[in-house]
Amino acid sequence: MSHDLLNILSHSNKDIDNQKLMDYLGGKLSEGEKYEVERWMADNEFASDAMEGLEQANRDNSLPQYLEQLNKELSQYISQKKQKREKRRFTIPAWSYLAVLLILALAIIVYFVIRKFHEI
Repeated sequence: MSHDLLNILSHSNKDIDNQKLMDYLGGKLSEGEKYEVERWMADNEFASDAMEGLEQANRDNSLPQYLEQLNKELSQYISQKKQKREKRRFTIPAWSYLAVLLILALAIIVYFVIRKFHEI
């Protein structure tokens, strides 16, 4: 679970380590480190609100389910985009290569036949 949360928080801040935030949520920090995170949250209202939301989700045990749902929806979205891209891709059927070769062969044969009749 914490690995997924770190992915979500990967670009969220530059001031504090994301692992430290996850450890704060898990209650794994020393008093000094807790104070540092709380001081940072006091200075950053957005981060404070985000941490409150994460704490609430963590208390409800809905965070892992939510992350699983997000990953599932993302995978489905990516596969749909891939399918659309594959449909738009121009593919040449194998029989068309055979048709082109046959037309070229016929054109060469006709050229030699016409040339032969001009010589006679």
